[in-house]
Amino acid sequence: MNSENEMATPAQPLALAEYRRKADEWLSAQLPKKSSWHGSGWGVGSDAVPVFNVYDQTSGRALMAAAAAWQQKKFAAGYAAISLPREFGGQGLDREYERTYLELEAGFETPQWDELLEVTVDLVAPTVAVHGTPAQRDRWLRPLLAADVLCCQLFSEPGAGSDLAAISSSAVRHGDGWLLNGQKVWNSGAQFADLGLLIARTDRATKHKGLTAFVIPMDAAGVDVRPIRQMTGGESFNEVYLTDAYVDDSTRLGAVGDGWTVALTTLRFEREHSATMGGGTLADLLDKLSALVIHEQRAEEPTVRRELGSLYERVRMVELIAMRVQEAMERGEAPGPEASLGKLLWTQVLTQISDFVTDLLGSRVIADFRQWGTYSWAQHILGAPGFRIAGGSDEIQRTIIAERVLGLPREPKP
Repeated sequence: MNSENEMATPAQPLALAEYRRKADEWLSAQLPKKSSWHGSGWGVGSDAVPVFNVYDQTSGRALMAAAAAWQQKKFAAGYAAISLPREFGGQGLDREYERTYLELEAGFETPQWDELLEVTVDLVAPTVAVHGTPAQRDRWLRPLLAADVLCCQLFSEPGAGSDLAAISSSAVRHGDGWLLNGQKVWNSGAQFADLGLLIARTDRATKHKGLTAFVIPMDAAGVDVRPIRQMTGGESFNEVYLTDAYVDDSTRLGAVGDGWTVALTTLRFEREHSATMGGGTLADLLDKLSALVIHEQRAEEPTVRRELGSLYERVRMVELIAMRVQEAMERGEAPGPEASLGKLLWTQVLTQISDFVTDLLGSRVIADFRQWGTYSWAQHILGAPGFRIAGGSDEIQRTIIAERVLGLPREPKP
């Protein structure tokens, strides 16, 4: 690990209050405080409220560079991978330190984050820490945690739906490596990724035991990334085609046939990350929505007040569920079905916000009248439906709740 990162880690953890003070001091030296849409903040800066980032090739590359630079600065200062063990490049601190830092950071104007950065830092890096060989950890962990290299997730396929074990992309032994063939889809940020965490089929005779994981270079011959234009106008999702793409066996993560276990590890980190995001993002969104209501002079209307009250109630429920998941994780427990409940409720809140702002603004979310803070909500409305699929579809979350909470019979698996 680099010396700057090691120097940033104290021999003994600071008391939490002192850690908070130092982190706030460091953040204040790096970034301005986050501005509010209320009062004098209305009309200042960006009024973007997208669910997923909206970018093309040029703007997306600039966004990734800025986000990666911020992650690199955090890593050098000791504020990245706070709860990851030190031997894996983290700080080895309790999760409450990580939560404290993230709460503080949320109050500052950080560079725009992106799903590709989340996948790299929060999903792939810890998966490599769990399943990688010592050589693979030395090769990949620090660059992933510092966002020196970016890694996308190559799991979903057009023919597999929500059943990851039904994928058909293949990896066949070829000399000292593997030949990869198949198609992946909904790969966030793949056009900007250096690496891809791939699950491929190495044995067609068995379903779950026939899968193997790889961390492949995205610039390998035979890897073709094709951006998907979304109804928002952005190109954050991609299809990835593999045509006799050769990779060395050193890219294999875990044992041959152990890809299902690797995938479950990544999905567990995804559930934890989604669940512990809590209502912070939603609360910020709701704060902007209430500022819009006040600006439109609609705050005294009973129906508007009732709908805002309902939204505040649901956002608070998401926050409480996230707190429960955080407390379980701090006790060393894996998040239970409440993580699925939080994700499902989050999706419903996004939909409710879309419906509310559509009623509030009418034609101004359809046509751009050059009024700050109005037409920008169109990106939210167009992006919200995608959250029903991202991070586990609504149907999957309901199945988890039905089977693990309500005790209903499990779905038949022919």
